[in-house]
Amino acid sequence: MTVRSQAERLLEAATSDLEAGGVSSPRHDAEVLMSHVTGVPRMMLLGSAKPNGRQVQDFQALVSARASRIPLQHLIGSAAFRFIDVEVGPGVFVPRPETEVLAGWAIAHAKNEPAPVVVELCAGAGAISLSVVHEVPGAVVHAVELDEPAYEWAQRNLADSGVDLRLGDMADAFTDLDGTVDIVVANPPYIPLDAWESVAPEARDHDPALALWSGDDGLDAMRVVEQAAWRLLKPGGVVGAEHADVQGESAPAVFARRWTSVRDNRDLADRPRFVTATKPRR
Repeated sequence: MTVRSQAERLLEAATSDLEAGGVSSPRHDAEVLMSHVTGVPRMMLLGSAKPNGRQVQDFQALVSARASRIPLQHLIGSAAFRFIDVEVGPGVFVPRPETEVLAGWAIAHAKNEPAPVVVELCAGAGAISLSVVHEVPGAVVHAVELDEPAYEWAQRNLADSGVDLRLGDMADAFTDLDGTVDIVVANPPYIPLDAWESVAPEARDHDPALALWSGDDGLDAMRVVEQAAWRLLKPGGVVGAEHADVQGESAPAVFARRWTSVRDNRDLADRPRFVTATKPRR
C-alpha cells in the first residue's frame, strides 16, 4: 500500500474544499497556496513539502479564504504576468493571463521602433508598462491611472522602473505628448452595467468598480480610448485595447470610422480579446 505524504493529504482535502466552493482551478490554487506557505516550488511539493503545525494552520486558513472566492492573487500578494510579478491586493484590478497577449502585441511593436514611446491607459497595477520596460529596455513608457487606490499599487510596482506614471483621467492625460506617441495600449473597463450576475465573484466582489463597468454596452471606456489614442499617436502609430470576448465585432466598430488596419485579435483560448488599429499617415 502506498502511504500518502502529509502534503498530498492536505492538497487533496484543499482541492475538495476549493472545488466545493466553485473555484475553477482547485488543484492549481491549492498547490500555489501550499507553495506560498512552505516556500517549496509547486512541482516539488509532494516530494519535499513537510509543513509544520503553523504552516498547516496558515494553509488551511488560506484555503478557506480562497473557497469564499477571495482572489488567489490577493492571498499571496502578487500576480504573475509574462516574465514579471506585480504586487496586487484590495483596491486594484488583478492582471489576467488573457492580457499577456495584448502586452505581447505592444512589446512586438515596440521592438520594431528604435526609441519607442509607449503610453498605457487604464494602467491598474502597471503590469503592461512594467512588461514593456522589462522586455524593451530602450522604450520610453508613460502610464496613467484614474483610481487612487490602484494608482498606489502602480506606484509600488513601477518604482525605479523609469515609467512616467501619472494619476488622472485618460481622456485628457499626457497632452504634452500629443502627436508624438508610437504605441497606445489599454485594458479598459468593458463590462456592461447589466451583466453583474455573469461576473465571477473574484472580480465582481474584489476588483474595483472603476476597472469593471463601462456603460450600457460595455464600450464607454473604449470610446474614450479611441479618442485619446487618436490625439496621442503620431501618424502611423498603433493602438491596442482589450475587450470582452462577446465584443469581437462591436469593439473594432469603435475604430472603424477614421482608423486603418482595424482588426480583432484572439487570446490563447482562441476567443476574441483585443482590437488593434493604425492611425493613418495622412
